[in-house]
Amino acid sequence: MPQINQPQPEKPSTRSLQARLFRRFIFLTLGAILMAVGLEIFLVPNRIIDGGITGISIMVSSITHIPLGVFLTLFNLPFLFMGYKQIGKTFALSTLFAVLVMSVGTYILHPVSPLTIDPLLAAVFGGVILGIGVGLVIRSGGSLDGTEIVAILINKKSPFSVGEVVMFINFFILGSAGFIFGWDHAMYSLIAYYLAFKLIDITIEGIDQSKSVWIISEKYKEIGDALTQRLGRGVTYLDGEGAYTGDSKKVIFVVITRLEEAKLKSIVEDWDSQAFLAVGNIHDVKGGRFKKKDIH
Repeated sequence: MPQINQPQPEKPSTRSLQARLFRRFIFLTLGAILMAVGLEIFLVPNRIIDGGITGISIMVSSITHIPLGVFLTLFNLPFLFMGYKQIGKTFALSTLFAVLVMSVGTYILHPVSPLTIDPLLAAVFGGVILGIGVGLVIRSGGSLDGTEIVAILINKKSPFSVGEVVMFINFFILGSAGFIFGWDHAMYSLIAYYLAFKLIDITIEGIDQSKSVWIISEKYKEIGDALTQRLGRGVTYLDGEGAYTGDSKKVIFVVITRLEEAKLKSIVEDWDSQAFLAVGNIHDVKGGRFKKKDIH
């Protein structure tokens, strides 16, 4: 049989690849430096820990008086090998680079005086800075803590989700801080961990998080035109069929930012108060015509 030549995807240009690598390098470095700042300028001097390998490293460093960066590197090495096997070479190299920058950063910043000795302020600002730093690294294809890798492996062989495994592990790590630093510091550690957890999500998804919207209405054309004219968003009409009635329906699909959600609902309400409307979160949007049009 004659061979059929399949079309091959275009390879990115050398300049495009270099720009992508440089951007990854910048954000991995920035994220790791922010992590080091959050640890040495806020958390560690106030005897507050983070979750995961970082928390274990802080406690062991406090007991042995060996620089924190040594344990951050050593404890993460086994998980780097796991990450290489399970996720890939790029992830492992990005993680190794970020962990080394973070470790060196903590060593350089260790002699620097903390910005505050108030444990609550340290927990709040330290947690926020940690969350932004970790989020930048994850968004750039790396990691600063091996706990997530362990959670992924356990998730594959158990009924527990990755998030549940991470929370279970960190429950014991943060609880251990109570025996070493005192229970008041353990509670401050919980505050720092919670804030870091939330800021990681915001950093990865972006403050201006995108949302996907599905609208079913008999006045789909009017609503679609109104969304384009008043919101500046392009819409797509999809063909649907009611499972119960068998009636054909038009479904409007549009992607917006969360800041535009209230206005979209108002537009739909103006045309059809009985319209079916479903809104979901989207972590990333690429391609197509997502760029906002001018509103006249």
